[in-house]
Amino acid sequence: MSRVAKNPVKLPKGVTVTVAAGEVTVKGGKGSLTLALAKGISVVQEQETLSVRTDGGPSAKALVPAAGSTRAHLANMVQGVTQGFERKLELVGVGYRAAVQGKTLNLTLGFSHPVAFPVPEGISIETPSQTEVLVKGIDRQKVGQVAANIRGFRPPEPYKGKGVRYSDEKIVLKEGKKK
Repeated sequence: MSRVAKNPVKLPKGVTVTVAAGEVTVKGGKGSLTLALAKGISVVQEQETLSVRTDGGPSAKALVPAAGSTRAHLANMVQGVTQGFERKLELVGVGYRAAVQGKTLNLTLGFSHPVAFPVPEGISIETPSQTEVLVKGIDRQKVGQVAANIRGFRPPEPYKGKGVRYSDEKIVLKEGKKK
């Protein structure tokens, strides 16, 4: 078994886990998440921890990466239902603005038309200022995908650095053309 899968996932107070046939449901203060388990992988709850196990069959070696991934997904689910996940985006450029109106994120990114992005279910988007966008949710994969979709409208360009970027992203600028 992989080193990652051997580590148990600690359950904080207020988190309940239901292990059913082929799936695990984690419930906490912020909501609940469900994970479907691969064949040959089982999750065992022991008091305040979760352990991932593989069956000892002939395909046990093939399940090693899946066991580590399952353990990482379970840890992310526990963190999501207790603390949640957040991704911050910055808009860099003259006239680039973001505003939330109802269930739609309106982006002005230098195109001839504004970009209207519908906010998916289970995700909340906030704009503390006109050039900042906060994507929040309990599902880490969904938060990252929504942030990547927003960034995809106008990725940072390498000459001036204009565009939508993650707050912790470093853009290496290229040198312009010389005469």
